[in-house]
Amino acid sequence: MIYVRQSTMVQVRDHTESTTRQYGLAGDAVRLGWPRELVEVVDADLGVSGRFGADRTGFREVITRVCLGEVGAVFGLEVSRLARSSAEFARLLELARLTDTLVVDTDGVYDLSDINDRMLLGLKGSMSEIELHLLMGRLQGAKRAAANRGDLRHPLPVGLVYDDEGLIVPDPDEQVRAAITDVFAAFAATGSAYGVVTAFTGRRFPLRAYGGVWDGQLRWGRLTHARVVGVLHNPAYAGAYAYGQHRTRRRVRPDGSVATEYLPVPREQWPVLIQDHHPGYITWTQYLEIEAKLVANRTNAGARPPREGQPLCQGIIGCGSCGSRMSTRYQGKECLAYYECLGRRDGVQTAACRSVAARTVDEAVADLLLSRLDPEQIQRALSVADEVVERQTRAHRAAQLAAERARYEADRAERAFSQVDPDNRLVARTLESKWEATLAALDEADKAVVTARDSRPPLPGRDSLLRLAENVPGLWHDPATRPKDRKRLLRTVIADVTLLPAEDRGVCRIGVRWHTGATEEITVARAVHPGTARRTPRAAVDLVAELGPTHSNEQLVDLLNAAGIRTGNDRPFDIDAVQWVRHIRRVATPRPQAEGELSVKEVAARLGISADAVYTWITNAQLEVRRTPTNRICVPWTDRIEAACRRRIANSVHLKPTTTTKSSAGGAV
Repeated sequence: MIYVRQSTMVQVRDHTESTTRQYGLAGDAVRLGWPRELVEVVDADLGVSGRFGADRTGFREVITRVCLGEVGAVFGLEVSRLARSSAEFARLLELARLTDTLVVDTDGVYDLSDINDRMLLGLKGSMSEIELHLLMGRLQGAKRAAANRGDLRHPLPVGLVYDDEGLIVPDPDEQVRAAITDVFAAFAATGSAYGVVTAFTGRRFPLRAYGGVWDGQLRWGRLTHARVVGVLHNPAYAGAYAYGQHRTRRRVRPDGSVATEYLPVPREQWPVLIQDHHPGYITWTQYLEIEAKLVANRTNAGARPPREGQPLCQGIIGCGSCGSRMSTRYQGKECLAYYECLGRRDGVQTAACRSVAARTVDEAVADLLLSRLDPEQIQRALSVADEVVERQTRAHRAAQLAAERARYEADRAERAFSQVDPDNRLVARTLESKWEATLAALDEADKAVVTARDSRPPLPGRDSLLRLAENVPGLWHDPATRPKDRKRLLRTVIADVTLLPAEDRGVCRIGVRWHTGATEEITVARAVHPGTARRTPRAAVDLVAELGPTHSNEQLVDLLNAAGIRTGNDRPFDIDAVQWVRHIRRVATPRPQAEGELSVKEVAARLGISADAVYTWITNAQLEVRRTPTNRICVPWTDRIEAACRRRIANSVHLKPTTTTKSSAGGAV
């Protein structure tokens, strides 16, 4: 088996001589006596590093065939081609010893059953691994030194190129520069990466290809969310040179293979960060603002960025009873918004948890916000901000002076070290240690200057802020202002809103926490549902329930109107309104019959027939009745009328008494 391997695809493409020599080992195998048809070339690992054998398909095939005893010899150009890992190489040697397999390279043929050959190959394998370590150390050290100066060249993002002198400059293509500029402008307008994708709908975005047949060529395609995030996170667009933004981590899978992961490194831990290194599309301050906004947009990390939709406090309102977040729910044909506690979903809901109309909370919070954004409050805030800026300016100046002193001490220690006799190691070691300590102090002082500079808050002009404060109510209530813009303005000064528990269910207690840490509480009346607002007042219902059995409808109308009580539709009470309350509340009417009179139901029950039959007699004038002013029917009842009714029942083929009643004389009928 002829094992062929190159560490990278660049070596495969550019270092063809090494690949040709490895393929030429097949001829050496034939000259050593193997028939041509029994010589197999394994070249599946071209472009794969030899540090981790489990990642190499070709190497696994060699190991498998050696274990099966199907291989007489394994040919490699040198030991480093077979493996750069001592563990993998030792495994191959042990299996070759057990299966009597030879190992052949350009230096000779090795029989692993011979202890001397085994020791020699083991030594060469260890030297190969050490050689790789030394090469990597020198390469990485040179790269780090060049990166510290900002001279290490690496593939640039689209929109930036190297000029003839090796300096980083904006792309000379005007269309490319316009596309990059529009990405940052769209993010400033929308505040989200998805908003940038929407703004670029139907528009192409450039891509600079590196490597392969497309190396260096400019291609255009669709702008995706991942590309937007990559552009916004890249410090090169802010004119900064960064090195070490990612680190590699290797993880062993259950099958023994090694997986390499690339993990982002926090900005504070980047080995090299040089600001104002080259012209950028945005400033470093804008880059930090974009980074903070992207972090605030991460809902999976607990952030609640402003969304589309009418509710103003959506995402920042919580329940003060159970501590859960409150979601937004839309109800009815008019899509009225409500804030609803999510404690029921999480199983922590309490008796005090409730939902509330979004309009009730939003109007109260908006009024509070606008009352705080007046010119006087802005003037007071600017005074505080000026004091903070002055304090930070003093801190920045102090950091600069400390850095100048640290630089002076470092230069002084360097001059002292350079003047000492190199052979006088007792003194040289002391001066060298002092020089290294001053260099470390200088590095810390430079970092303190950068921190003090970045912490200075960018503030707009005082006049522009005062003009904005005078026009905030007009901008807030302008129909052209989007709900999302109102939410952004709200979130700049208000951290969160809490719906506090209240004993009176007719009021709403709202807690507001400002970004300064101050808190305020607002108590407002709850919005009444339209159906609830049209209900009959409780005072009217109680009066009808109390006096209804003894007072007529006319009397109740007079009493209600005299008390100034109106219906749910804000109209005076009439007979129909009182009768409706009687019907809903099942309030009985006063007995309309005089002495010796019965109602229709009482007549029907006395005779054992249906009330419909009695109504038929009244309609056909077979039964004399009296009607009250409210059109109630009263039947004068005597023994003679009862006897006539019973004869009529006895002579009818349809009317049959269903019950047995007693006559007025007490006899059974």
